[in-house]
Amino acid sequence: MTSETHDVGGREISDPGCQNMVGYETKIDASGICTVTLEVEARHLNRHGILHGGMVATVMDVACGNTAAQYFDPDGRAALVTIALNLSYIASTKIGQVVATARAIGGGKSTAHVLGELHDADGRLVATATAIFRRINPR
Repeated sequence: MTSETHDVGGREISDPGCQNMVGYETKIDASGICTVTLEVEARHLNRHGILHGGMVATVMDVACGNTAAQYFDPDGRAALVTIALNLSYIASTKIGQVVATARAIGGGKSTAHVLGELHDADGRLVATATAIFRRINPR
């Protein structure tokens, strides 16, 4: 797989290989709010026919991570790593759309604390997340 570059919120970013593989879409609005949308397909389901928990974790990590990047840098270019991601799985969902959103609730010079929510196409809460990210120096 190759990475592509595209415009998100007026800036070019590279699609990571994970994004290409999973198929989620990331949007960042002018106020820095990150929304991650996944069209849930059969390939995203577990053996019980519901959205795999690993897919939920991936989408929530992306939404929370992009929000943390905005917390550190309005251009969202801050390099960071996830140091904690805690998920609560509230409800199951099947094929259809899920949307994750996140907001920063605090932090400092090197860490950001973020809350996230994942909803299905009917607006039902599927999962919540609390996450902590550390800003790093890119190599």
